[in-house]
Amino acid sequence: MANTLKYLSVLVLVFLVIQSANGQGLKLGFYAKSCPKAESIIHKTVASYVSYNPTFPAALLRMHFHDCFVRGCDGSVLLNSTSTNQTEKAAIPNLSLRGFSIIDAAKAAVEKVCPGVVSCADILALSARDSVAMIKGPWWNVPTGRRDGRVSTIGDAFIHLPPPFFNVTQLKASFASKGLNAKDLAVLSGGHTIGIANCAGFSQRLYNFTGKGDTDPTLDSEYVPRLKSKCKPNDFVTNAEMDPGSFKTFDSSYYKLVAKRRGLFTSDAALLDDAETKAYVRSQARNNGPTFFKDFAVSMEKMNTIEVLSGNAGEIRKHCAFIN
Repeated sequence: MANTLKYLSVLVLVFLVIQSANGQGLKLGFYAKSCPKAESIIHKTVASYVSYNPTFPAALLRMHFHDCFVRGCDGSVLLNSTSTNQTEKAAIPNLSLRGFSIIDAAKAAVEKVCPGVVSCADILALSARDSVAMIKGPWWNVPTGRRDGRVSTIGDAFIHLPPPFFNVTQLKASFASKGLNAKDLAVLSGGHTIGIANCAGFSQRLYNFTGKGDTDPTLDSEYVPRLKSKCKPNDFVTNAEMDPGSFKTFDSSYYKLVAKRRGLFTSDAALLDDAETKAYVRSQARNNGPTFFKDFAVSMEKMNTIEVLSGNAGEIRKHCAFIN
């Protein structure tokens, strides 16, 4: 009996440690007493932007991903560079990020009501969720209580953000380093159902895949001419829809494209090179993605708790682009 109780005590302790590592002080309704209108103010602000530009949800979702994969979900991607430090914003993968003005506007609106209470990291996490729901996407829980990080360096972005030319082994390793598994990789890649991509991000697949002026053989040969007509060699200006025909609506059609070998990035095509991710792509390509929305919510809930700061760690910034 004593051994059984000891064993159960160890299990409970392990569970509590895991929960602490995953949640790290976050909880739903964290601002219920300190700033009860915070989430509604953020929602209203985001809605005002999305109503006139439905491409913003893709921008906010991408920004949230780029924030969480570098130093955790601490708002470090929001910080401006200074004369002595180049921040994550200056890294090539982040130069095309959009939507900073939305976060700044939401922060300013909240500060008027509850100064110094709500973190920029929480505002970004909530804005990404709310904006996706506004274009018929899934809704997921966003526990709050994140604190803002005080460190942001250009080098960290290059090290931790998985580039679009990664193969599936590299992608799985990158996600595993953040506590995400192969299914999370396949599910979160589905975020490419919205948004656009600059031609420069995939032109090598069209014009110089192996350095010999060839085309990536994994691309659908019937799709290549369409992409080439839109993206000329060395085109750094033109953008292409990630999910042609419904890039402003969150749905499961991305998986149909990938299954047909029409994903824009090497990282999209790579999902077909692993048994587990390939099976997920095929399952969602059929019957209008039967579990995609539910799965996306689960994976986002995992992602938005990566390495968060809470308690007395970090700070609550007065302005999202600057440390206090």
